[in-house]
Amino acid sequence: MIETIHFYHTNDLHSHFQHWPRIHELVTARKKWHVEEGESSFTIDLGDHIDRSHIFTEGTLGKGNVNLLNEALYDVATIGNNEGITLSYDELENLYEDAQFKVVVGNLFNQNGEVPNWLLPTTVLTTMHGTKIGVTALTAEYTQFYEQLGWQVTDAFVALKAHVEQLKGETDVIICMSHLGIQADEEMAEQIPEIDVIFGAHTHHILHEGKLVNRSLLAAAGKFGYYVGHVTLEYDLEKKEVIKKHALLYDTNELQESVDEEGFLNNLVNVGKNLLSVPAFYQKEHLPKEWFKDSALSTYFGNALTTFCNTECALFNAGLFLTDLHRGEISHFDIHQMMPHPINPCVIELTGEQLKDIYNLSLNESWPNLEIKGLGFRGVVMGKMITHQFKVVEDDLFIRGRLIEPTVKVRLATLDMFTFGYFFPAFKELPKTYFMPEFIRDILIAYGQKNEYRNN
Repeated sequence: MIETIHFYHTNDLHSHFQHWPRIHELVTARKKWHVEEGESSFTIDLGDHIDRSHIFTEGTLGKGNVNLLNEALYDVATIGNNEGITLSYDELENLYEDAQFKVVVGNLFNQNGEVPNWLLPTTVLTTMHGTKIGVTALTAEYTQFYEQLGWQVTDAFVALKAHVEQLKGETDVIICMSHLGIQADEEMAEQIPEIDVIFGAHTHHILHEGKLVNRSLLAAAGKFGYYVGHVTLEYDLEKKEVIKKHALLYDTNELQESVDEEGFLNNLVNVGKNLLSVPAFYQKEHLPKEWFKDSALSTYFGNALTTFCNTECALFNAGLFLTDLHRGEISHFDIHQMMPHPINPCVIELTGEQLKDIYNLSLNESWPNLEIKGLGFRGVVMGKMITHQFKVVEDDLFIRGRLIEPTVKVRLATLDMFTFGYFFPAFKELPKTYFMPEFIRDILIAYGQKNEYRNN
């Protein structure tokens, strides 16, 4: 007898909820349909479902996303870097307390090396015909970030090999939920052929009909809910083996429109806005945003950043500011609207000569109009690179008006998005300190509270 097993998968939603009503209807209707047909189906999410740039996720600290997964009857989820390193330790510890699905991560531990009580390193799903499906999952190794937040993230492949070895003796089918990226998934398939299906995420790759590598089927559904993946396995119950694997994607733009999609989205925004519409500080003057030049707002933020990081100078881009900083009572919602980016502050240690090189790079005339997405940035354009309290004049570096010799050590406050090497390659290797879990908007709020002014 041949058993047909279905998997529906999503990944990297990043709180782009515009297609969620259609995703919900598809996966819940199919689950019911397969039961009526005598077939088993499972719905899984591969991480980065949350993104704190969305007001609903920020207001609920991701628990609203978990509730959406509950309502859509998901069976298993893993975490991506947005769940793992944009929440504080306590926020991640409590994120899944109401989850009605299993949370599986095979390479994440507490600092003492124990598995957190909210997750499983592996789990087993059982079909209606008794076929056992071993599930493991892996998240990207942002080791330094996890350590600062109080977690251990271990070598994904070492963990995976151990889990697969365990599952081989206990299950009939093995799947891996990978938030590692397409290159790692292909290496995984070459090294560990016992994995029947590798569901991929993190690099937002699209595999319309899957990709067979060695003996493993790779499946991936892009990003932002543009697609829902559907993998079908045919399993021979007598021979105890998978005899056929098939993958496809459903374009959510082509799915039937759900009832009142606009109302659904508006409700999410209203929930988040209501939760965040509490006073943060009182602002004494209006500071307009300027994307292409220095401004009073960039100076204000530069002062906030250097104060928090205890440095004399800072580097950031003016495109961070999406709205003005208005005069009067400022709420947490207002600050989120102005700076929705899940970006952390960072201090780079470098010499005066190296900082001169950074200054000269920052003058790149193509950068201000550059449209970027990712690295935590959720704005429109990069904007002018702001060199707060430092400049180069006739090949001499000055910080706060003082001449700095080339060999002098300098501490520069900046954004974690610049430490990955895309704009300033030297930052990737230079000594650095990340500040977590504070986002740059938290820094601005703390500075505003410290310096608030009320005209009585």
